Amino acid sequence: MKMKVAIIGSGNIGTDLMKKLLRSEFLELTTMIGIDPHSEGLKMAHENGLQTIDNGIEGFLERPESAEILFDATSAKAHIYHAKRLKEIGKKVIDLTPAAIGPFVVPPVNLGSHLQESNVNMITCGGQATIPIVHAVQQVAKVEYAEIVATISSKSAGPGTRANIDEFTVTTSKGIEEIGGAKKGKAIIILNPAEPPILMRDTVYCLVEKGEMNEASITKSIKEMVGKVQGYVPGYRMRTEPIFDRNTVTVFLEIEGTGDYLPPFAGNLDIMTASAIKVGEELAKNIIAQKALL
Repeated sequence: MKMKVAIIGSGNIGTDLMKKLLRSEFLELTTMIGIDPHSEGLKMAHENGLQTIDNGIEGFLERPESAEILFDATSAKAHIYHAKRLKEIGKKVIDLTPAAIGPFVVPPVNLGSHLQESNVNMITCGGQATIPIVHAVQQVAKVEYAEIVATISSKSAGPGTRANIDEFTVTTSKGIEEIGGAKKGKAIIILNPAEPPILMRDTVYCLVEKGEMNEASITKSIKEMVGKVQGYVPGYRMRTEPIFDRNTVTVFLEIEGTGDYLPPFAGNLDIMTASAIKVGEELAKNIIAQKALL
């Protein structure tokens, strides 16, 4: 049994979501919602046999039976309105915007605690890539301080990303602490103009409390977490073994996109859409399981 879902936003993110959702074993994409009837996303959705709505959320509200879970790939301002209207009719929403109305969710770390929420937020690309690693270290050694540096191709940073760099650093830092478990967190983002475009790369530094450093257990925990993330982001990998220096552990990550709609170098966008779909699938499984008990 599949659960019906819809996408709000027919831009690059929404179109990449569509490509991925069409392969999902648990989610049935029925509808693409946009505001530009001439957008490539709506055109591709129509070609794939989906219902298309070109007057935004108002069009969906006229036919709410089309989906139970919606992915919002619009803007923070638009999402605030969408979230309110969709909550009124009992729909669940996965928010890929910076609005952060609902709790931050990183699938292998804290999704299980938020399956009942009506609205969940996907934080940032840097958060999705690095918070699992900080959490993995924290599981076996108390992390005093964690710092992440996310480097992405400037070609994969659209106007939304560029306009929200301060928000990226604040939101990701908060996630490192609240979800990753570090006592103090810091996030930095670098836009690299290199040609050809580089893949997304993230560096994670964790300073652990004295006496807590156990290289074998930390390495094991990190590798197990990498495996979990690879389960839904195939291009997620460590570039080297974890590096230990006294009470500091450093992890170098690389994220290559699957190239569904966005280019492979746009791993920063790919990890957001892939993580959102993982969340959607787990929400759907939980809803179906609950209905089976009634």
